[in-house]
Amino acid sequence: MDELAIPPTLTALTTYLLSRTGKDARGRLAAELSARGLRLWHMAVLAALADFGPHSQRDLAERLAIDPSDIVKVLDDLAGAGHVTRTRDPVDRRRLRVCLTPDGRAALSSLIVEAEAVQAGLLAPLTPAERATLHELLRRIF
Repeated sequence: MDELAIPPTLTALTTYLLSRTGKDARGRLAAELSARGLRLWHMAVLAALADFGPHSQRDLAERLAIDPSDIVKVLDDLAGAGHVTRTRDPVDRRRLRVCLTPDGRAALSSLIVEAEAVQAGLLAPLTPAERATLHELLRRIF
């Protein structure tokens, strides 16, 4: 008897499978990012700025569901690495405007390549068509 076998009662639950798979995926990606001294929030901020343009610090925290006190640390890290700049918003001088730098865009491109490699490893048991179907189903649920 395999003492480490997952109870079939749990593996019959899609939510359990999603949770375990998500935890594994996040762990793999986190390991890749940590090798660069980064976390998933760093990548999320770079992606949001690349996809949607400059943001106020508050709007960025809201968009990514990051606690406002945590976004400060993430932005400090990214600014220190030269990936973002923070300047006073010309419309409202009380707000900080966060912009992606060329170095930040290059870092994001590199991180995407690493994330895609992690994804390919995780989804290796699936055919390309199954991967596309899984992606579409997850987007619908999301």
